[in-house]
Amino acid sequence: MFVRGFLQGLKHEYSSPITYYLPLGDEQVTLNDLLGREVRVSFLGEIECVKCGRKIKKTYQSGYCYPCVISLPETDLCIVRPHDCHYDEGTCRDAEFGEAYCMIPHYVYLAVSSGIKVGVTRKQNEMKRWVDQGAIQAIPIAETPNRKTAGELEVALSQHLPDKTNWRKMLRGEAELLDLLELREQAFSYFPEEYKRYAIEQEDWIEIVYPLLESLEKVRTYNLDKQPLLQDRLIGIKGQYLLFEGAVLNVRKYSGYKIEIGY
Repeated sequence: MFVRGFLQGLKHEYSSPITYYLPLGDEQVTLNDLLGREVRVSFLGEIECVKCGRKIKKTYQSGYCYPCVISLPETDLCIVRPHDCHYDEGTCRDAEFGEAYCMIPHYVYLAVSSGIKVGVTRKQNEMKRWVDQGAIQAIPIAETPNRKTAGELEVALSQHLPDKTNWRKMLRGEAELLDLLELREQAFSYFPEEYKRYAIEQEDWIEIVYPLLESLEKVRTYNLDKQPLLQDRLIGIKGQYLLFEGAVLNVRKYSGYKIEIGY
């Protein structure tokens, strides 16, 4: 069977293991059903902006055209640097977006992907965030009224805890399960006084299991720009990556690329 369309990233449902879907055109491929099978992925040479649909030769920030990158609120620098949110200064690129995306409750969390890390996500978006990062455990440790406050607390905690994921270690499955309740207590001790009122104590952490048939010893990557056709056995899915026997494919990186998948 062959399905074609423009990549938008992987979607998922929380289950054990996670159920992954690949939306393409009017179809949605259930990727878990393809585990252990030979899968063919062809880049068809077309790229379009995931926001405006403009035909482009290259993407910025995983799927956008340059005009969208410099004008949209969701591609502003403060999206990856929450502490730099400038909504209160009246300079947000789109005030309605800021109200809906940034001026709402956010979690500061601990997660284990390549190791322990601290991060920020909107409340009600946490499972998507954790799965997209390839986390195997996670727990919220603070709830703030807005994105900027969460970002400021994250910066303070990052002086003591990592705030980045090593994607290669994550894909190799090198992280070990940790006692997140104990680590949460440690993190609480790092809270600046003015942020202690935002601390929350969830009873237990979330554990996430991914659909993996085999583990990877070495992590190589497929590049659709250099290798527009790949055919390989699918052995797992984790985060936004398809894990093949020969290499991995970062699906989000190629958002906006028109592909055909055969299986």
